[in-house]
Amino acid sequence: MKTFLAILSILLFSVPVTAGEMFPPVTVEVPAGLFLVGSDRQEKEYGYWLDEQAYGHSVTRQNKWYENEVARQPVDLPGFHISKTPVTNAQYAAFIAATGHPAPTVDQVTWQSYGLIHPYERTLKFQWLEGRPPKGRADHPVVLISHKSAEAYVRWLSRETGDKWRLPTAAEWEKAARGTNGNAFPWGSKFAPDKLNSHDNGPFETTAVGQYETGASPFGMLDAAGQV
Repeated sequence: MKTFLAILSILLFSVPVTAGEMFPPVTVEVPAGLFLVGSDRQEKEYGYWLDEQAYGHSVTRQNKWYENEVARQPVDLPGFHISKTPVTNAQYAAFIAATGHPAPTVDQVTWQSYGLIHPYERTLKFQWLEGRPPKGRADHPVVLISHKSAEAYVRWLSRETGDKWRLPTAAEWEKAARGTNGNAFPWGSKFAPDKLNSHDNGPFETTAVGQYETGASPFGMLDAAGQV
């Protein structure tokens, strides 16, 4: 049996959906083999510099966002299939409708504990009401979910489809997102604001998944950079 990996926007960010309606994620294949994992000092500094250009301050550097990256090294992974885009609100809503699992949310204290750039008030438009995603966001990536909830979703998806779904490991996600040669971004190592949804070009908002096809990874994964 193949194992499928689902990408959920665990970074803590309509149409009615009823129990029984389900939209299994489309997947792309990542073949077995070596790839370069992790970041060197130059890549980390490039990340901090890009953040400073986009946001006008050095919060990510102050919070040492990129210091937990593992050292650049080759890693050998078996092949796997991974969802082509992040899981959408509509896909996640089917899980909530079928199971009664709590809808995505985050409180202000928890949000502030993450040391993120955006203030808590910006999360309010992503909060669900009565078990449904915000209006007009059915095909946007599901956000404001915990790792525990993401695990519950893939267990449910496995039961419903008869396939084996799980969350990707950090190394699996990184290979699917950047390819085998250690690119800084899915498309290469030079930042290109037209290839992703970012603070540089806007729209300063999530969008429907899969809109930035020129930003695809070498394996065809979309929205691996930007969005959330």
